[in-house]
Amino acid sequence: MGNWVVNHWFSVLILVIWFGLNVFLFVQAFLQYETDDKYYYTREILGSALAWARASARCLNYNSMLILVPVCRNLLSFVRGTCSFCSRTLRKPLDHNLTFHKLVAYMICLLTAVHIIAHLFNFERYSRSRRATDGSLASVLSNLSHHGKEGDAWLNPIHSPDTTLLYVTFTSIAGLTGVIITIALILMVTSAVEFIRKHYFEVFWYTHHLFIIYIIGLVIHGVGGIVRGQTKKSMEESHPHECAESFEKWDDPDHHCRHPQFEGHFPQSWEWILAPCILYAFERILRFYRSRQKVVITKVIMHPSKVLELQMKKRGFSMEVGQYVFVNCPSISFLEWHPFTLTSAPEEDFFSIHVRVAGDWTEKLIKAFEQQKLPLPRIEVDGPFGTVSEDVFQYEVAMLIGAGIGVTPFASILKSIWYKFQRADHKLKTQKIYFYWICRETGAFAWFNDLLNSLEKEMEELGKVGFLNYRLFLTGWDSNIVGHAAINFDKATDILTGLKQKTSFGRPMWDNEFSTIATAHPKSVVGVFLCGPQGLAKSLRKCCQRHSSLDPRKVQFYFNKENF
Repeated sequence: MGNWVVNHWFSVLILVIWFGLNVFLFVQAFLQYETDDKYYYTREILGSALAWARASARCLNYNSMLILVPVCRNLLSFVRGTCSFCSRTLRKPLDHNLTFHKLVAYMICLLTAVHIIAHLFNFERYSRSRRATDGSLASVLSNLSHHGKEGDAWLNPIHSPDTTLLYVTFTSIAGLTGVIITIALILMVTSAVEFIRKHYFEVFWYTHHLFIIYIIGLVIHGVGGIVRGQTKKSMEESHPHECAESFEKWDDPDHHCRHPQFEGHFPQSWEWILAPCILYAFERILRFYRSRQKVVITKVIMHPSKVLELQMKKRGFSMEVGQYVFVNCPSISFLEWHPFTLTSAPEEDFFSIHVRVAGDWTEKLIKAFEQQKLPLPRIEVDGPFGTVSEDVFQYEVAMLIGAGIGVTPFASILKSIWYKFQRADHKLKTQKIYFYWICRETGAFAWFNDLLNSLEKEMEELGKVGFLNYRLFLTGWDSNIVGHAAINFDKATDILTGLKQKTSFGRPMWDNEFSTIATAHPKSVVGVFLCGPQGLAKSLRKCCQRHSSLDPRKVQFYFNKENF
């Protein structure tokens, strides 16, 4: 636990500040509406539900202001680049941008529920006081709509005893926009669950763009001014502390108290979200401009296991290891953009991606290029964007762990190492790399074999055989494959991959792997990089904590996971 705090204290601090501001804004708004004399008469009708509704609304504005910032990828890439000299702890929050985005979304959902429930109580009390005939202050205030010559006397938005809650909801600006915002929010959140994102990415992609409706609805929501407070001039003439108890004499011309006048709130949501909306709009304009630049496809390769490799060129394209791009194919869909890790190295004169079937869009893309008929489909590329894998060369020892197609960011890293060793002047802080690749089928290894084979030979020629230690794990096999491998075990190369390193069957015993590395590098900082499923991430994170020493002078494991 102590090691986790040391590695993540800055991320924790940001979360504490974010949550603390939520609490501060909620309490501040709650006390304002619960104690301010301006809302004295409003509270006579609504009670504490007024404060609950307004406090949750203020926090909703605050979190709606933050929700777009973590997905401004150009901004994050710029910050990552300018903070390259910062410690890894200070850069850590950049790796959790989507986690923070989700936390803010969950907070918006919670606050929306509080806001809706509070307003349901408010409308019920508005309706009850409008129907009341007992001559109470609440009923008198609810009938003030008949007294305002300039139309600003009313306090209760329900102007008729026969008006239903359903009618007010769908005829008032606040009610109608509230329904639209809530429906958009429900669709965005439910379609963002991992199962939908993984198997029906297109559904997630389209519904998530309902955020535009959410933002517009949020800006308009307060235009109706349903929640009203006493005007400043009216308070000077008839202060509630002096006139509330004598409300029966408001119509008496000889009495100094008069009917109070009320005014609605000027909409405030736009003030909160204007800056991030401008920032996000600039982000989209920049991404649109870059995506419109011509992409030339120089090579198309179909690897085993239906893995498509596209090698491309684009004017002004510059990348770092481990970065990713968004790809669009207009012949499949004008609107859909999908993220792919770059598998090429910065030293190469092209950039490449590897695509496997992971949904309708990727299946159509592979089919479009499978036959390699001319002309090839047009491809648009936006990026590149930074990821945590850029930091791999900042560690003395690195563990690279890929699951299936998750090996792609490490292809870029290993290629870059190969090119660096080609140069006599190369200088690497990294002294040792442990590479693990976990696949379900043997065909998946095929497209990566050539690179690993080249690296093996290069390390031997340079006398750096110990620099790269790689292990390949096959999790899906039958008895024939195992028997064939056992019969040919004494051969110099692996029967499945043709590499010197033998393929292992099953999954790695991670505690054993971490113990071995900790023993081999007792005073090193080890960067653990994963591109794979969440379940594996959870196991590796625990291993990092278990095998890191509380003494900062001894071995430390830092966990890093790719997030798109």
